[in-house]
This record gives sequence, structure tokens and C-alpha cells, in this order.
Amino acid sequence: MSEKILKLGIPKGSLEKATIDLFARSGWKIKTNGRSYFPEIDDDEIICTICRAQEMSRYVEQGTLDAGLTGLDWILENGSHVQVVTDLIYSKVSARPARWVLAVLSDSNIKELKDLEGKKIATELVNFTKLYFEERGISVKVQFSWGATEAKVVSGLADAVVEVTETGSTIRAHGLKVIHELMETNTQLIMNKESWQDEWKKNKIQEMATLLKGALRADKLVGLKMNVQQQDVQRVVDILPSLTAPTVANLYQTDWLSVETVVSQTQVRKLVPELIKRGAQGIIEYSLNKVI
Repeated sequence: MSEKILKLGIPKGSLEKATIDLFARSGWKIKTNGRSYFPEIDDDEIICTICRAQEMSRYVEQGTLDAGLTGLDWILENGSHVQVVTDLIYSKVSARPARWVLAVLSDSNIKELKDLEGKKIATELVNFTKLYFEERGISVKVQFSWGATEAKVVSGLADAVVEVTETGSTIRAHGLKVIHELMETNTQLIMNKESWQDEWKKNKIQEMATLLKGALRADKLVGLKMNVQQQDVQRVVDILPSLTAPTVANLYQTDWLSVETVVSQTQVRKLVPELIKRGAQGIIEYSLNKVI
């Protein structure tokens, strides 16, 4: 094992699989072993520990871990002083930030924040919620929720909930409506401030950040490759988006060219039919592991 070690925290729970999948696409294979909190990783310079995202920033701040992945929401909730290396927008549902929202019953008379004066709010994000209302001069009773938070309003245990959502579907399914958004959050790669001063650890985590972001960027892109006759190549290139410019190369002893580019997945369905009209043939679409 290497003498130089980076202690890395992997978030347990809903983000665990998504995180391990992201690392796999970035070049690291992490293998969990049943109930073990210390998964294997194919890098002798890294030791992984699995812990709850809610606690991650505390362990990183105190130096138990050099680095870890957790949400901006839990960094703010814990008031942790850590070095944020980079944002990483990924989740089990969608590649967009999650939101902490205030929700009430669909037929509630509560329409805006000031209507909650003197009322009870259930949430897992207690400290942040208390501070949020204090800063706005609204007196509320904030209660910690151990789970099934939406049900607290339905059962009459709370007047409102502050809950995290990506699509809002679960909130609507419980007969609630969102009346206010408190914050937008996404995953952060964070580091202990003393570890950040260690040149080797800093370089290691920055290299990791580059590859993780490259894998996330590749999620939204695909490669397109096609054959085009010389006479049609300008018409084809004119409609091809690319990171810089399409690659064009001669095919051996012919008047055909090979054209290659990288495009957004959402563009392909409209782009391919138009490319065919302009003379492109043998069009190949392929996935990308990383775009850096």
C-alpha cells in the first residue's frame, strides 16, 4: 500500500449507488462488501469510508476524513468549515440540483411565509430552517422529523414541512403543495482545510475532481461519426454543433470524408434526419465516458 493515503467519504443511502457509478465512469472501481463501511477501491492511495451524507461535513471538518461527497444543504445545516473543491450535480433521479421547499396541504389557508407565524414545521433540516425564519422575523416552531416528513402535515402533527425534492412528485402524491423554495442544493466534493494545505492530497483531490466532472459532462453528450462525399461536406458541417470544430479526415483513395463531432444527446433526434438529407451516410452514435 502507498505511504500517501487520501481518506475519502462516500455518502451512504440514496446517493451511494449513484456515487459509485460516477466513480466507475471516472476510472475508479469501488466495491461494497455487504454491511461493511469500508468498501474496496482499486487505488492504493485511497481508503474509502461510507457514512451518512448528513454527517459527512462534520467528519471532514474534524479531519477523520480528508475529503468526501455531500450536499451543500448538509454543509450549511452543520455549519461546517470545509474546503469546497467542486460542485457535482448528480442524483439518483436526475442531473439537476435538488430543492428544499416549504409545503402545506393543498387546501391550506397558508399561502406565504408570514402565514406560518406561531405554527409548527417538521423537517430534517432543522438548523437551517430555524435560521431561515429567524432572519425574516417570523416565529415558528421547528421540529426534527425522522422520516415520512410529508405525512406529518396530513396527520396533523405539523402545519407545514420543509422537505427536499427534485421533481415534486412525492410532495404532490401526499396531497401537498409547494408555497416557497428555501434553497437549491447539489453534491459538493469537500476537503478538510488542513488536508487542503498538503500538496499531495490537494493534487490528488483536484485530479479526482477533473475526472468526476468529465464523467458528468459526458453523460449529456454523445459522439457522432459519419461518411460524407467531398461535394456535400460543407452542407453537413454547417449544421454540426461541436465542442470546438468537427473533425474531418479523408477516407483512403476515395472522394469520401469521415466527419466526427460531439453533440448533446437531445440534439441527435433532430440532427440525424437532417444530416441524411444533406448526404451523410453510415452515421454512428456512440457514448462517451469522459469529456474534459
